[in-house]
Amino acid sequence: MFETSLPALPQALASAGGRVYHPDSYRDRHPGINSITSPCNRGAKLIDVFCFPKYWLKIHQVFGFKTIKNPIFALPFMETQVKLFSGIATEGLAEKIAKSYGTALGKLMHYRFSDGELQASYEESIRGHSVFIIQSTMPPADNLMELLLLIDAAKRASARHIVAVIPYFGYARQDRKDQPRVAIGAKLVADMLAVAGATRVMTMDLHADQIQGFFNVPVDHLYASTIFLPYIKQLNLPNLTMAAPDMGGSKRANAYAKHLNADMVICYKQRAKANVIESMTAIGEIEGRNIVLVDDLVDTGGTLCKAAGMMMDRGALSVRAVCTHPVLSGKAYENIENSKLSELIVTDTIPLKQESSKIKVLSVSDLFAKVINSVHNYESISSNFIV
Repeated sequence: MFETSLPALPQALASAGGRVYHPDSYRDRHPGINSITSPCNRGAKLIDVFCFPKYWLKIHQVFGFKTIKNPIFALPFMETQVKLFSGIATEGLAEKIAKSYGTALGKLMHYRFSDGELQASYEESIRGHSVFIIQSTMPPADNLMELLLLIDAAKRASARHIVAVIPYFGYARQDRKDQPRVAIGAKLVADMLAVAGATRVMTMDLHADQIQGFFNVPVDHLYASTIFLPYIKQLNLPNLTMAAPDMGGSKRANAYAKHLNADMVICYKQRAKANVIESMTAIGEIEGRNIVLVDDLVDTGGTLCKAAGMMMDRGALSVRAVCTHPVLSGKAYENIENSKLSELIVTDTIPLKQESSKIKVLSVSDLFAKVINSVHNYESISSNFIV
């Protein structure tokens, strides 16, 4: 889309070079009308122009087009503006994304009734604009509910595009029926976002890649490897070995290992119940190695801490972990502080509840800001992926 203000449209076209034409979409809706294409000798660059009829004469004069009988005009040209808004839970990250993008967060009003019910409203016009709503959906469920309310409010306020930017997609671990009579929570959340009015979803490191298939709207799935890999490289660790804390994470660890030209280890664990590990062993060479565990999230930290202890007992030189989402529930902070982990590297998709000497936070704000800009300008985002 060629973007400029309406009064400056002819001059902008003249300086850029191109041709003015009517979109095929209009012809498709009206089979009896042919597309009108007017050649221009000022360059071969193709520019899509949506203009008001009153500007046709001026464009005609600037470019010297041949006379066209009864021209048919398509949709009015509109310049959409990006507006970023944040939910309460991820306001710190949203402010950093907005700063990196080069704008300020939009104005929102949050109100709670005496019984705890949440109401949110936009305090500025968003009619015809591209609205990006930034909110992670970790517990409590109010975070998800607030996001849904903001999406619905944007739809009813006539926003042109509504993008749900969900750095941490909650309920992603409920991606299948792994036992009888359970819900598929990830699919349910995807449906609620679509019904609320989201036209696009942007997220990072889903627990399972196939969750993208739960959506009927475009999903931009970003990877924290873009941030973690440069950090791991600058550590300059000899005998580097990437490790998966469980069988499900082997694909992710293998991708890191290939990129870093390192070996790989896979941990095998058996759980007595959720968040409780009964036994653990490892497949691969550990002795004399600097191990880096890779996972999409860290919850109680039980798996990482047990894996670190097991590997150090088997002769590893050091054990670190990189995890995108620091859920860190229960006794996670205590477990990490008392573990044999040298360092836990996480992102700021979820704000930390407390500081820890072993936890280092890398920000995803620049990455999200860059992708938001690319999405708004209809540009490819594949250059932002490493593995």
